[in-house]
Amino acid sequence: MKIVIVNYRYFVSGGPERYLFNIKQVLESKGHEVIPFSIQHSRNVHSEFSNDFLSSIGTGDEVYFSQYNTRSLKDSVKGFARMTYSVEAKRRFSKFLKKTRPDIVYILYYQNKISCSIVDAAHKLNIPIVHRISDYSLVSPCNSLFRYDKNEICEKCLHGSKVNAVKYKCVYNSAIYSLVKALALKIQDLVDIKSKTDAFIFPSNFTLTKFLEGGFPARKLHYIPTLFNHNILRGDIKISYQNFALYVGRLDQDKGILTMLKAFVNTSYNLKIIGFSSSGYMSTIEDFLKDKNHNIEFLGKMDFKEMQTYLSGCLFTIIPSEWYDNLPNTLLESFAFSKCVIASDLGSLAENIENNITGLLFENKNVNSLKEKVDFLFQNSSEAKRIGKNCGLKIREKYSAEDHYNELMSVFEKVKEDRRVSS
Repeated sequence: MKIVIVNYRYFVSGGPERYLFNIKQVLESKGHEVIPFSIQHSRNVHSEFSNDFLSSIGTGDEVYFSQYNTRSLKDSVKGFARMTYSVEAKRRFSKFLKKTRPDIVYILYYQNKISCSIVDAAHKLNIPIVHRISDYSLVSPCNSLFRYDKNEICEKCLHGSKVNAVKYKCVYNSAIYSLVKALALKIQDLVDIKSKTDAFIFPSNFTLTKFLEGGFPARKLHYIPTLFNHNILRGDIKISYQNFALYVGRLDQDKGILTMLKAFVNTSYNLKIIGFSSSGYMSTIEDFLKDKNHNIEFLGKMDFKEMQTYLSGCLFTIIPSEWYDNLPNTLLESFAFSKCVIASDLGSLAENIENNITGLLFENKNVNSLKEKVDFLFQNSSEAKRIGKNCGLKIREKYSAEDHYNELMSVFEKVKEDRRVSS
């Protein structure tokens, strides 16, 4: 099968890209041809199709919103089109599809940088479209369903008017950007992407239910847990259980960082943190820790190869998310290294962790509840190892690359057949 895979980045920056390169490797190992379509960027992995990618917004070096020159009229106009409906993207993608002639288009992420116009391009050429969902950006202007001013989950846009996002400045704390995102969702409704997209893939059943609540048709929604590709593990790594906890991920408000830090300050427990903030939240973290006693070490951003040293050596990991995290990679990576996970009892985390079997769940935002779990594992390392071994079994049982591949191909074949019959 010839598959065009679409993502707004063709280098590893977050979860969608980790998945992109993992599934590309798996599909190619099964004899399929995988052709990427993305945006030109200085950090892109080399591809023979790079010249066919969309032009960059800005210089081609920016990764996060805060890095763009928002005063540039040219970039602002292009950025507005890419957030709403880009004729350039539609024309370019249509030309790309005519050149490559794929059997299917597999979309990972187009929001903000490509636009829903690519759905129109593929649909017009009668090419089946499957879209994997990474967040809530198709049902809410704020892709995390989180009110940052209130520091709480918010579903007002999911069940009511998208104007709520404008009212509360939910996108970049800006009424203007929130309005643009609300407009983008309105355009997606007018384009009718729900109808034109043949199937939607969800890593989490919890996220799938939120899209049902948001009006997406049940017959098109498919739950396929994220795969873990064991081929990316280093051969020189041995698992040990040393006296430190580990956090891996974004250092942002919705990730529950302050709740986690509060559980460690004024204790002797060691916590290592891998990650960074693109939102400026690091200053909030630094202000909180100022003049406090702690054994918390910030290790900065790392690629997965370097990260494995810490994942293999920690006693346990922590995922204190305060938004509806959509099956984060950290969970699977912890399981792959046979590590117990302490996580908040929210969304996909509660769905994928069996309490006291493959991890420990604590009450969302409750510092004392988290601290109890941290105390327990540091004082009972044998329990951390016991639960960790269960996690090592779980990763192969539920998140295997082979199972993911088989389920994904089943969806691909079904939508191909449905298109053939309806043509």
